[in-house]
Amino acid sequence: MSRGPKTVAVIGLQWGDEGKGKIVDLLSGRADVVVRYQGGNNAGHTLVVDGRQTVMHLVPSGALHAQAVCVIGGGVVIDPTVLLQEVDELRARGLLAGAGSLLVSQEAHIILPYHKAIDQARERKRGKGMIGTTGRGIGPAYEDKSARTGLRMADLSRPEHFTKRLREILADKNDYLHAMLAEERLDFEAMIRELLDCGRRLAPMIVDTSSFLDAAIRAGKTVLFEGAQGALLDVDHGTYPFVTSSNTGSGAVANGAGVAPRQLRRVVGISKAYTTRVGSGPFPTELNDALGERLRKEGGEYGATTGRPRRCGWFDAMVVRKSVRLSGVDAIALTKLDVLTGIDPLRLCVGYRLAGQAIEGIPALADDYEAVEPVYEELAGWSESITAATSVEQLPAAARRYVARLEELVGVPVGILSTGPGRDQTMMLSDPFDFSS
Repeated sequence: MSRGPKTVAVIGLQWGDEGKGKIVDLLSGRADVVVRYQGGNNAGHTLVVDGRQTVMHLVPSGALHAQAVCVIGGGVVIDPTVLLQEVDELRARGLLAGAGSLLVSQEAHIILPYHKAIDQARERKRGKGMIGTTGRGIGPAYEDKSARTGLRMADLSRPEHFTKRLREILADKNDYLHAMLAEERLDFEAMIRELLDCGRRLAPMIVDTSSFLDAAIRAGKTVLFEGAQGALLDVDHGTYPFVTSSNTGSGAVANGAGVAPRQLRRVVGISKAYTTRVGSGPFPTELNDALGERLRKEGGEYGATTGRPRRCGWFDAMVVRKSVRLSGVDAIALTKLDVLTGIDPLRLCVGYRLAGQAIEGIPALADDYEAVEPVYEELAGWSESITAATSVEQLPAAARRYVARLEELVGVPVGILSTGPGRDQTMMLSDPFDFSS
Protein backbone atom coordinates (compact mmCIF):
# COMPACT_ATOMS: atom_id res chain seq x y z
CA MET A 1 0.00 0.00 0.00
CA SER A 2 1.40 3.39 -1.04
CA ARG A 3 1.93 5.93 1.75
CA GLY A 4 1.85 9.00 -0.50
CA PRO A 5 -0.81 11.72 -0.30
CA LYS A 6 -4.33 10.75 -1.34
CA THR A 7 -4.94 13.75 -3.55
CA VAL A 8 -6.53 14.17 -6.98
CA ALA A 9 -6.96 17.32 -9.08
CA VAL A 10 -9.70 17.65 -11.68
CA ILE A 11 -8.99 20.23 -14.38
CA GLY A 12 -10.52 21.27 -17.70
CA LEU A 13 -8.49 20.59 -20.85
CA GLN A 14 -10.27 22.85 -23.34
CA TRP A 15 -11.87 26.31 -22.99
CA GLY A 16 -13.97 25.41 -19.98
CA ASP A 17 -17.46 23.89 -19.75
CA GLU A 18 -16.04 20.38 -20.22
CA GLY A 19 -18.29 18.80 -17.61
CA LYS A 20 -16.04 19.19 -14.56
CA GLY A 21 -19.02 19.58 -12.24
CA LYS A 22 -20.39 16.14 -13.04
CA ILE A 23 -17.02 14.43 -12.68
CA VAL A 24 -16.19 16.24 -9.44
CA ASP A 25 -19.63 15.35 -8.09
CA LEU A 26 -19.03 11.71 -9.01
CA LEU A 27 -15.63 11.63 -7.31
CA SER A 28 -16.72 13.73 -4.32
CA GLY A 29 -18.73 10.83 -2.99
CA ARG A 30 -15.42 9.24 -2.04
CA ALA A 31 -13.55 12.35 -0.89
CA ASP A 32 -13.12 13.67 2.64
CA VAL A 33 -12.35 17.19 1.43
CA VAL A 34 -13.20 18.98 -1.84
CA VAL A 35 -11.28 22.17 -2.64
CA ARG A 36 -11.89 25.00 -5.09
CA TYR A 37 -8.54 26.70 -5.70
CA GLN A 38 -8.92 29.42 -8.39
CA GLY A 39 -11.37 31.58 -10.35
CA GLY A 40 -14.54 33.21 -9.13
CA ASN A 41 -18.25 33.10 -9.83
CA ASN A 42 -17.49 33.41 -13.52
CA ALA A 43 -17.39 29.61 -13.44
CA GLY A 44 -20.48 27.45 -13.23
CA HIS A 45 -20.56 23.70 -12.62
CA THR A 46 -23.82 22.01 -13.60
CA LEU A 47 -24.75 18.82 -11.75
CA VAL A 48 -27.68 16.55 -12.55
CA VAL A 49 -28.63 14.12 -9.76
CA ASP A 50 -31.85 12.09 -9.86
CA GLY A 51 -33.09 14.38 -12.63
CA ARG A 52 -32.56 17.53 -10.55
CA GLN A 53 -30.14 20.16 -11.86
CA THR A 54 -27.88 22.13 -9.52
CA VAL A 55 -25.54 24.90 -10.67
CA MET A 56 -22.60 25.76 -8.41
CA HIS A 57 -20.61 28.97 -8.88
CA LEU A 58 -18.33 29.25 -5.84
CA VAL A 59 -19.10 26.39 -3.46
CA PRO A 60 -17.24 23.21 -4.47
CA SER A 61 -19.34 20.50 -6.10
CA GLY A 62 -18.71 18.30 -3.07
CA ALA A 63 -21.55 20.15 -1.34
CA LEU A 64 -23.94 17.47 -2.59
CA HIS A 65 -22.17 14.90 -0.41
CA ALA A 66 -22.63 15.15 3.36
CA GLN A 67 -19.31 13.52 4.29
CA ALA A 68 -17.17 15.99 2.32
CA VAL A 69 -15.81 19.21 3.83
CA CYS A 70 -15.91 21.94 1.17
CA VAL A 71 -13.01 24.40 1.05
CA ILE A 72 -12.65 27.64 -0.93
CA GLY A 73 -8.93 28.34 -1.19
CA GLY A 74 -6.97 31.57 -1.16
CA GLY A 75 -6.57 31.59 -4.95
CA VAL A 76 -10.31 32.16 -5.44
CA VAL A 77 -11.80 35.65 -5.69
CA ILE A 78 -15.10 35.77 -3.81
CA ASP A 79 -18.19 37.91 -4.21
CA PRO A 80 -19.60 37.68 -0.66
CA THR A 81 -23.21 38.29 -1.71
CA VAL A 82 -23.04 35.56 -4.36
CA LEU A 83 -21.42 33.12 -1.95
CA LEU A 84 -24.08 33.67 0.71
CA GLN A 85 -26.89 33.34 -1.81
CA GLU A 86 -25.46 30.02 -2.94
CA VAL A 87 -24.99 28.82 0.64
CA ASP A 88 -28.58 29.79 1.51
CA GLU A 89 -29.94 27.90 -1.49
CA LEU A 90 -27.95 24.78 -0.61
CA ARG A 91 -28.94 24.90 3.07
CA ALA A 92 -32.59 25.24 2.10
CA ARG A 93 -32.15 21.82 0.51
CA GLY A 94 -30.55 20.36 3.63
CA LEU A 95 -27.00 20.62 2.26
CA LEU A 96 -23.96 22.19 3.98
CA ALA A 97 -25.90 21.65 7.19
CA GLY A 98 -23.13 20.79 9.61
CA ALA A 99 -20.77 23.20 11.35
CA GLY A 100 -17.48 23.28 9.46
CA SER A 101 -19.00 21.87 6.27
CA LEU A 102 -17.76 24.92 4.32
CA LEU A 103 -14.44 26.64 5.04
CA VAL A 104 -13.32 29.86 3.33
CA SER A 105 -9.69 30.96 3.16
CA GLN A 106 -8.84 34.08 5.11
CA GLU A 107 -6.44 34.88 2.27
CA ALA A 108 -9.04 34.86 -0.52
CA HIS A 109 -9.58 38.24 -2.17
CA ILE A 110 -13.00 39.87 -2.31
CA ILE A 111 -14.89 40.97 -5.42
CA LEU A 112 -16.42 44.35 -4.61
CA PRO A 113 -19.13 46.36 -6.40
CA TYR A 114 -16.55 48.61 -8.04
CA HIS A 115 -14.84 45.59 -9.58
CA LYS A 116 -18.08 44.65 -11.32
CA ALA A 117 -18.77 48.24 -12.42
CA ILE A 118 -15.27 48.55 -13.91
CA ASP A 119 -15.47 45.14 -15.59
CA GLN A 120 -18.77 45.91 -17.32
CA ALA A 121 -17.81 49.46 -18.31
CA ARG A 122 -14.56 48.31 -19.91
CA GLU A 123 -16.33 45.67 -21.97
CA ARG A 124 -18.81 48.25 -23.24
CA LYS A 125 -15.96 50.52 -24.28
CA ARG A 126 -14.19 47.70 -26.14
CA GLY A 127 -17.16 47.23 -28.44
CA LYS A 128 -16.34 44.67 -31.12
CA GLY A 129 -12.96 44.07 -29.51
CA MET A 130 -14.49 42.82 -26.26
CA ILE A 131 -12.74 39.92 -24.54
CA GLY A 132 -15.99 38.24 -23.55
CA THR A 133 -15.79 38.51 -19.76
CA THR A 134 -18.81 37.57 -17.68
CA GLY A 135 -18.89 41.07 -16.14
CA ARG A 136 -18.69 39.55 -12.65
CA GLY A 137 -15.64 41.62 -11.63
CA ILE A 138 -13.18 38.74 -11.62
CA GLY A 139 -10.49 40.42 -13.74
CA PRO A 140 -10.44 43.72 -11.81
CA ALA A 141 -10.34 41.81 -8.51
CA TYR A 142 -7.27 39.88 -9.64
CA GLU A 143 -5.75 43.17 -10.87
CA ASP A 144 -6.08 44.66 -7.38
CA LYS A 145 -4.63 41.48 -5.90
CA SER A 146 -1.50 41.84 -8.06
CA ALA A 147 -1.36 45.61 -7.45
CA ARG A 148 -1.53 44.95 -3.67
CA THR A 149 -4.63 47.09 -3.29
CA GLY A 150 -7.13 44.28 -2.77
CA LEU A 151 -9.24 43.46 0.25
CA ARG A 152 -9.34 39.91 1.57
CA MET A 153 -11.66 37.79 3.67
CA ALA A 154 -9.34 38.45 6.63
CA ASP A 155 -10.09 42.17 6.21
CA LEU A 156 -13.81 41.53 6.05
CA SER A 157 -13.72 39.68 9.35
CA ARG A 158 -12.51 42.89 11.12
CA PRO A 159 -15.31 45.47 10.61
CA GLU A 160 -13.54 48.66 11.74
CA HIS A 161 -10.41 47.88 9.75
CA PHE A 162 -12.43 46.89 6.69
CA THR A 163 -14.57 50.06 6.83
CA LYS A 164 -11.49 52.29 6.92
CA ARG A 165 -9.75 50.48 4.06
CA LEU A 166 -12.86 50.36 1.86
CA ARG A 167 -13.48 54.09 2.29
CA GLU A 168 -9.93 54.88 1.15
CA ILE A 169 -9.99 52.52 -1.82
CA LEU A 170 -13.48 53.49 -3.01
CA ALA A 171 -12.45 57.15 -3.30
CA ASP A 172 -9.81 56.17 -5.86
CA LYS A 173 -12.09 53.71 -7.66
CA ASN A 174 -14.87 56.30 -7.93
CA ASP A 175 -12.44 58.79 -9.46
CA TYR A 176 -11.45 56.17 -12.03
CA LEU A 177 -15.04 55.16 -12.79
CA HIS A 178 -16.13 58.77 -13.25
CA ALA A 179 -13.14 60.30 -15.04
CA MET A 180 -11.94 57.38 -17.19
CA LEU A 181 -15.06 55.30 -17.81
CA ALA A 182 -17.78 57.99 -17.59
CA GLU A 183 -19.67 55.95 -15.00
CA GLU A 184 -21.61 57.04 -11.93
CA ARG A 185 -19.86 57.08 -8.57
CA LEU A 186 -20.77 54.27 -6.16
CA ASP A 187 -22.30 54.98 -2.75
CA PHE A 188 -20.06 54.03 0.16
CA GLU A 189 -22.75 53.84 2.86
CA ALA A 190 -24.95 51.40 0.98
CA MET A 191 -21.92 49.32 0.04
CA ILE A 192 -20.46 49.07 3.53
CA ARG A 193 -23.79 48.13 5.14
CA GLU A 194 -24.26 45.18 2.81
CA LEU A 195 -20.65 44.02 3.06
CA LEU A 196 -20.47 44.17 6.85
CA ASP A 197 -23.66 42.13 7.02
CA CYS A 198 -22.00 39.58 4.73
CA GLY A 199 -18.92 39.63 6.92
CA ARG A 200 -20.92 38.82 10.05
CA ARG A 201 -22.54 35.84 8.38
CA LEU A 202 -19.34 34.55 6.81
CA ALA A 203 -17.13 35.02 9.90
CA PRO A 204 -17.58 31.45 11.25
CA MET A 205 -16.41 30.02 7.91
CA ILE A 206 -13.28 32.18 7.47
CA VAL A 207 -10.23 30.19 8.60
CA ASP A 208 -6.64 29.30 7.72
CA THR A 209 -7.56 26.74 5.06
CA SER A 210 -3.92 26.11 4.10
CA SER A 211 -3.17 24.71 7.56
CA PHE A 212 -6.43 22.75 7.53
CA LEU A 213 -5.53 21.10 4.21
CA ASP A 214 -1.99 20.32 5.28
CA ALA A 215 -3.29 18.57 8.39
CA ALA A 216 -5.93 16.67 6.38
CA ILE A 217 -3.39 15.42 3.83
CA ARG A 218 -0.92 14.40 6.55
CA ALA A 219 -3.71 12.51 8.31
CA GLY A 220 -4.32 10.45 5.16
CA LYS A 221 -7.59 12.11 4.18
CA THR A 222 -8.70 11.88 0.56
CA VAL A 223 -8.61 15.39 -0.93
CA LEU A 224 -10.10 16.39 -4.29
CA PHE A 225 -9.05 19.68 -5.92
CA GLU A 226 -11.67 21.16 -8.23
CA GLY A 227 -10.55 23.50 -11.01
CA ALA A 228 -12.65 26.15 -12.72
CA GLN A 229 -12.55 27.19 -16.39
CA GLY A 230 -10.24 25.32 -18.80
CA ALA A 231 -6.51 25.09 -19.45
CA LEU A 232 -6.71 27.16 -22.65
CA LEU A 233 -8.15 30.03 -20.59
CA ASP A 234 -5.05 30.11 -18.35
CA VAL A 235 -3.73 33.68 -18.08
CA ASP A 236 -0.17 32.49 -18.85
CA HIS A 237 -0.65 29.52 -21.15
CA GLY A 238 -4.04 30.12 -22.78
CA THR A 239 -5.15 31.99 -25.91
CA TYR A 240 -4.10 35.37 -24.54
CA PRO A 241 -5.70 37.93 -24.28
CA PHE A 242 -8.90 35.88 -24.62
CA VAL A 243 -8.33 34.19 -21.29
CA THR A 244 -9.46 34.36 -17.69
CA SER A 245 -7.47 36.20 -15.02
CA SER A 246 -6.09 33.23 -13.09
CA ASN A 247 -4.03 30.10 -13.68
CA THR A 248 -6.32 27.18 -14.46
CA GLY A 249 -4.04 24.14 -14.80
CA SER A 250 -2.75 21.73 -12.19
CA GLY A 251 0.18 24.05 -11.47
CA ALA A 252 -2.28 26.43 -9.79
CA VAL A 253 -3.33 23.87 -7.18
CA ALA A 254 -0.35 24.50 -4.91
CA ASN A 255 -0.63 28.30 -4.80
CA GLY A 256 -4.41 28.50 -4.99
CA ALA A 257 -5.09 25.93 -2.29
CA GLY A 258 -2.01 26.67 -0.20
CA VAL A 259 -0.42 23.23 -0.32
CA ALA A 260 3.05 22.06 -1.34
CA PRO A 261 3.39 20.98 -5.02
CA ARG A 262 4.52 17.48 -4.02
CA GLN A 263 1.23 16.98 -2.18
CA LEU A 264 -0.62 16.61 -5.50
CA ARG A 265 -0.67 12.92 -6.38
CA ARG A 266 -2.85 12.55 -9.48
CA VAL A 267 -4.39 14.73 -12.21
CA VAL A 268 -7.60 13.92 -14.09
CA GLY A 269 -8.21 16.08 -17.15
CA ILE A 270 -11.76 16.67 -18.40
CA SER A 271 -12.50 16.96 -22.10
CA LYS A 272 -15.63 16.85 -24.19
CA ALA A 273 -15.75 14.47 -27.12
CA TYR A 274 -16.02 17.64 -29.22
CA THR A 275 -15.01 21.24 -28.47
CA THR A 276 -16.87 24.30 -27.22
CA ARG A 277 -15.97 27.85 -26.31
CA VAL A 278 -17.90 30.71 -24.69
CA GLY A 279 -17.05 34.31 -25.57
CA SER A 280 -14.48 35.69 -27.97
CA GLY A 281 -11.16 34.27 -29.10
CA PRO A 282 -9.63 31.84 -31.62
CA PHE A 283 -11.44 28.56 -32.22
CA PRO A 284 -9.99 26.71 -35.27
CA THR A 285 -12.50 23.85 -35.37
CA GLU A 286 -15.64 25.95 -34.84
CA LEU A 287 -18.70 24.91 -36.87
CA ASN A 288 -20.76 27.90 -37.94
CA ASP A 289 -23.41 25.79 -39.63
CA ALA A 290 -26.30 23.45 -38.96
CA LEU A 291 -23.98 20.83 -37.49
CA GLY A 292 -22.63 23.33 -34.98
CA GLU A 293 -26.19 24.23 -34.04
CA ARG A 294 -27.03 20.54 -33.67
CA LEU A 295 -24.14 20.06 -31.22
CA ARG A 296 -25.32 23.11 -29.28
CA LYS A 297 -28.88 21.82 -29.08
CA GLU A 298 -28.11 18.17 -28.36
CA GLY A 299 -25.37 19.02 -25.88
CA GLY A 300 -27.32 21.77 -24.08
CA GLU A 301 -24.44 24.10 -24.79
CA TYR A 302 -25.39 27.25 -22.92
CA GLY A 303 -23.23 28.83 -20.22
CA ALA A 304 -24.11 27.77 -16.67
CA THR A 305 -23.22 31.23 -15.35
CA THR A 306 -24.35 33.57 -18.14
CA GLY A 307 -26.69 31.48 -20.28
CA ARG A 308 -24.69 32.51 -23.35
CA PRO A 309 -24.78 30.00 -26.25
CA ARG A 310 -21.49 28.16 -26.57
CA ARG A 311 -19.61 28.02 -29.84
CA CYS A 312 -19.30 24.38 -30.95
CA GLY A 313 -16.87 22.50 -33.14
CA TRP A 314 -14.93 19.30 -33.78
CA PHE A 315 -12.57 17.78 -31.23
CA ASP A 316 -9.18 19.53 -31.35
CA ALA A 317 -6.34 17.22 -30.36
CA MET A 318 -3.84 20.10 -30.55
CA VAL A 319 -5.64 21.89 -27.72
CA VAL A 320 -6.02 18.84 -25.49
CA ARG A 321 -2.48 17.61 -26.12
CA LYS A 322 -1.04 20.95 -24.94
CA SER A 323 -3.20 20.88 -21.81
CA VAL A 324 -2.20 17.29 -21.04
CA ARG A 325 1.46 18.26 -21.30
CA LEU A 326 1.20 21.40 -19.15
CA SER A 327 -0.76 19.77 -16.34
CA GLY A 328 0.84 16.33 -16.27
CA VAL A 329 -2.51 14.62 -16.82
CA ASP A 330 -2.66 10.95 -15.81
CA ALA A 331 -6.03 10.12 -17.37
CA ILE A 332 -8.86 11.82 -19.22
CA ALA A 333 -12.52 11.95 -18.28
CA LEU A 334 -14.25 12.13 -21.67
CA THR A 335 -17.72 13.68 -21.53
CA LYS A 336 -20.71 14.00 -23.87
CA LEU A 337 -19.74 11.18 -26.20
CA ASP A 338 -23.48 10.57 -26.63
CA VAL A 339 -23.93 13.98 -28.30
CA LEU A 340 -22.01 12.69 -31.34
CA THR A 341 -24.50 9.87 -31.95
CA GLY A 342 -26.00 10.10 -35.43
CA ILE A 343 -23.21 12.23 -36.94
CA ASP A 344 -21.39 10.52 -39.78
CA PRO A 345 -18.61 11.02 -40.63
CA LEU A 346 -16.91 12.47 -37.54
CA ARG A 347 -13.85 14.69 -37.82
CA LEU A 348 -10.88 15.11 -35.52
CA CYS A 349 -8.38 17.95 -35.74
CA VAL A 350 -4.92 16.34 -35.78
CA GLY A 351 -2.79 19.34 -36.77
CA TYR A 352 -2.64 22.97 -37.89
CA ARG A 353 -1.48 24.86 -40.96
CA LEU A 354 -0.56 28.54 -40.95
CA ALA A 355 0.00 30.32 -44.26
CA GLY A 356 -0.03 26.93 -45.96
CA GLN A 357 2.69 25.45 -43.76
CA ALA A 358 2.27 22.77 -41.09
CA ILE A 359 3.09 24.11 -37.63
CA GLU A 360 3.88 22.56 -34.30
CA GLY A 361 1.73 23.50 -31.36
CA ILE A 362 -0.53 26.50 -30.80
CA PRO A 363 0.60 29.98 -31.94
CA ALA A 364 1.28 32.45 -29.14
CA LEU A 365 -0.30 35.38 -31.00
CA ALA A 366 -4.09 35.43 -31.16
CA ASP A 367 -4.00 36.87 -34.67
CA ASP A 368 -1.94 33.92 -35.88
CA TYR A 369 -4.22 31.48 -34.10
CA GLU A 370 -7.25 33.07 -35.76
CA ALA A 371 -5.59 32.40 -39.14
CA VAL A 372 -4.84 28.75 -38.44
CA GLU A 373 -6.36 26.09 -40.71
CA PRO A 374 -7.17 22.80 -38.96
CA VAL A 375 -5.99 19.52 -40.45
CA TYR A 376 -8.72 16.91 -40.12
CA GLU A 377 -8.95 13.16 -39.98
CA GLU A 378 -12.30 11.46 -40.59
CA LEU A 379 -13.77 8.52 -38.72
CA ALA A 380 -17.02 6.66 -39.21
CA GLY A 381 -19.85 7.65 -36.88
CA TRP A 382 -22.49 5.53 -35.18
CA SER A 383 -26.29 5.69 -35.02
CA GLU A 384 -27.07 3.51 -31.98
CA SER A 385 -27.91 5.20 -28.68
CA ILE A 386 -25.14 4.80 -26.12
CA THR A 387 -26.79 6.45 -23.10
CA ALA A 388 -27.59 3.11 -21.43
CA ALA A 389 -24.15 1.57 -21.98
CA THR A 390 -22.42 0.51 -18.77
CA SER A 391 -19.18 -0.81 -20.27
CA VAL A 392 -16.95 0.01 -23.23
CA GLU A 393 -17.84 -3.37 -24.74
CA GLN A 394 -21.47 -2.23 -25.02
CA LEU A 395 -20.51 0.75 -27.19
CA PRO A 396 -20.80 0.52 -30.99
CA ALA A 397 -17.52 -0.38 -32.68
CA ALA A 398 -17.31 3.07 -34.27
CA ALA A 399 -17.64 4.75 -30.86
CA ARG A 400 -14.87 2.53 -29.47
CA ARG A 401 -12.63 3.44 -32.40
CA TYR A 402 -13.33 7.14 -31.85
CA VAL A 403 -12.31 6.94 -28.18
CA ALA A 404 -9.22 4.87 -28.98
CA ARG A 405 -8.11 7.38 -31.61
CA LEU A 406 -8.52 10.27 -29.15
CA GLU A 407 -6.30 8.42 -26.69
CA GLU A 408 -3.63 7.99 -29.35
CA LEU A 409 -3.75 11.65 -30.36
CA VAL A 410 -3.52 13.16 -26.86
CA GLY A 411 -1.14 10.60 -25.38
CA VAL A 412 -3.03 9.50 -22.25
CA PRO A 413 -5.81 6.96 -21.66
CA VAL A 414 -9.48 7.69 -21.08
CA GLY A 415 -10.10 6.73 -17.46
CA ILE A 416 -13.68 7.96 -17.12
CA LEU A 417 -16.25 7.93 -19.92
CA SER A 418 -19.53 9.83 -19.72
CA THR A 419 -22.48 8.94 -21.97
CA GLY A 420 -25.14 11.25 -20.49
CA PRO A 421 -25.71 13.94 -17.85
CA GLY A 422 -26.70 11.65 -14.97
CA ARG A 423 -24.40 10.21 -12.31
CA ASP A 424 -25.23 6.69 -13.46
CA GLN A 425 -24.28 7.44 -17.08
CA THR A 426 -20.57 7.21 -16.35
CA MET A 427 -18.05 4.41 -16.85
CA MET A 428 -15.10 4.26 -14.44
CA LEU A 429 -12.43 2.62 -16.59
CA SER A 430 -9.63 3.36 -14.14
CA ASP A 431 -9.99 4.52 -10.54
CA PRO A 432 -8.25 7.86 -9.78
CA PHE A 433 -8.52 7.04 -6.06
CA ASP A 434 -6.59 3.77 -6.42
CA PHE A 435 -3.35 4.75 -4.69
CA SER A 436 -1.99 1.22 -4.33
CA SER A 437 0.76 1.83 -6.90
